[in-house]
Amino acid sequence: MKTSFAGQVVAEAQSAATTPSARWALASLALSVLLSSLGTSIANVALPSLAEAFNASFQAVQWVVIAYLLAITTLIVSTGRLGDIVGRRRLLLVGIFLFTLASLLCALAPTLWLLIAARALQGLGAAMMMALTMAFVGETVAKEKTGSAIGLLGTMSAIGTALGPSLGGVLIAGLGWPAIFFINLPLGVLALFLAHRFLPVDQRKAKAERAGFDTTGTLLLALTLAAYALAMTTGRGMFGQLNMALLLAAFIGAALFMFAEARITSPLVQMAMFRQPELSASLATSALVATVMMATLVVGPFYLSRSLGLDAAMVGFVLSVGPAVAALTAVPAGRLADRLGTQRVTTVGLLGMATGAITLSVLPTMFGIPGYLVPLVVITASYAFFQTANNTAVMTGVSPEQRGAISGMLNLSRNLGLITGASVMGAVFAFGSASSDIATAPADAVATGMRITFAVAAALVVVALVIATGANRRAWRN
Repeated sequence: MKTSFAGQVVAEAQSAATTPSARWALASLALSVLLSSLGTSIANVALPSLAEAFNASFQAVQWVVIAYLLAITTLIVSTGRLGDIVGRRRLLLVGIFLFTLASLLCALAPTLWLLIAARALQGLGAAMMMALTMAFVGETVAKEKTGSAIGLLGTMSAIGTALGPSLGGVLIAGLGWPAIFFINLPLGVLALFLAHRFLPVDQRKAKAERAGFDTTGTLLLALTLAAYALAMTTGRGMFGQLNMALLLAAFIGAALFMFAEARITSPLVQMAMFRQPELSASLATSALVATVMMATLVVGPFYLSRSLGLDAAMVGFVLSVGPAVAALTAVPAGRLADRLGTQRVTTVGLLGMATGAITLSVLPTMFGIPGYLVPLVVITASYAFFQTANNTAVMTGVSPEQRGAISGMLNLSRNLGLITGASVMGAVFAFGSASSDIATAPADAVATGMRITFAVAAALVVVALVIATGANRRAWRN
């Protein structure tokens, strides 16, 4: 099983690398991305089983998902920067080991809170894997193949997202909830072996040449991001006083972080980088586009079940089409980015997303499943084009000593967009539906909410397109 899976990954890597060692190195990176994305998507389907197994409320078992996402969001930039300092291969091996060990601890957890703690540890391992895999691309493939390699990683991320719910359902039905964590063990061991065997060894630097690690900045950024993430995810759909306090704490934390970074010799994030219009635009557009993509996950289940009357199995099938399309599109998008240039492919991706969102905002429910599915395919495929080209543009131009930190920032911008989208687009959907409880809202109200939500989504994509176009023009003039 492991051999055939690795063979499939290596076959996909053929377009991004030429030597066997480079292909196996890419296979280790692809497996790492698959594991981290699978860790996000597979746990959601287990929440009802966990609530029953531990005799806990749904709000309590939600922390199994939140703890994992919080650990990734708060630590991904810091782990990327730490990899730049101590060695990316060394830290990636640590990340894969921690993820695999935490998966075992999750499966054996006797109480819910120990499970949540193990999930936080698993999230730390995933943060290292997510930050460092993209940073490694520049060391494993030629510059002209960067787009294809990043497209491969995007494909594996989409496969993990799509595979999680269905694989998790099968494992839980047959073997119980611990099986969704046991499945990570053979894949983690394989990824650890491949990474240790084929990734380039870190170059040793003299102690005097090593940059210091910004502990103060790391703590401030982690607390700031944790406050923001909790402000966006707690409250069960309501934005109350606790949410406002957390959001205020996040803004204060961000100000303190920027103040501290400007006065540290070796900062976690070099604030001067944000004076580069291309990098700032890439991070901003990535966050906006991720916010829009979350709309498909927030609105889709309610629209398909309430307005179109689909049962749970059909809802799951329709929702799985999006990640499947992204998985099929990411590698070709990378090849096009290598051949045509990242600016053109980024623009095409944003135009396609705007077109799909506008279509969903005007189509009536009379078109049924095809009326929702066709624009969704356009949005998802276009997102794969944008994400691959955008990441390629950033990682191609970054200096080797900053690859880990920049890769972490790219992943962070995407995560913050997803977190923000879950809250903001959910609020827009509720407002458009004019209902306090979406789960019991009339079919017409849900359809109206869907159209309003995607009208807002289209506007956000247009803003992203303006930002990207402006940055491209400034770069061309310079």
